Amino acid sequence: MTVESPLDPAAARYRKVVPAGTYWIGVVRKGETFRIVDLEGNQAVDTLFYNADDPAEHYSASDTIREQRNIYLGAGTVLMSDLCRPLLSITADTCGRHDTLGGACSTESNTVRYALEKKTMHACRDSFLLAVAENDHYGLSKRDIAHNINFFMNVPVTPDGRLEFADGVSAPGKYVEMVAEMNVIVLISNCPQLNNPCNAYNPTPIEVVIWSAAS
Repeated sequence: MTVESPLDPAAARYRKVVPAGTYWIGVVRKGETFRIVDLEGNQAVDTLFYNADDPAEHYSASDTIREQRNIYLGAGTVLMSDLCRPLLSITADTCGRHDTLGGACSTESNTVRYALEKKTMHACRDSFLLAVAENDHYGLSKRDIAHNINFFMNVPVTPDGRLEFADGVSAPGKYVEMVAEMNVIVLISNCPQLNNPCNAYNPTPIEVVIWSAAS
């Protein structure tokens, strides 16, 4: 199911284009609306969420899946923390499917999935680690890199229970939008993956947009 947003990006309080292979970190305040735009289509956007007032509380894939009774995310999904509290609610989505099982690429997984010589290639886990190292004022560390969401990524479960990294279902300009249910730290790795055909071996930029809370 896709749901359009009535919000105008021209009225946003913040807009930022994030190049492929880089990270973005920031705080979205309670009641604010946060949008991720897939500018060129089929770009995987690995994302972590934390309670900005207590970063030990973070997004939980297992709690979100259990409470929603769905392994895919879309409009109407509530993203739950590891304390089973709502972090954000997805209010608009023009893509229709987002992955919560596939995890983040790493140098180790690149080696296992592709080839030994791929180990030195940049990966999302590297971006996460760089972000927390360069932004210690958020109170995050390597220990806080938990299971992430892959926005715009298509990872179906096969009949025999395996995960399949399939071609993307997104397209240029598709977006996912959510309202913060508490003050939230958002940490994005705009995936640099060059080995997976889901993005046609061509990582592309995204845009982050934030609107102030309705008065």
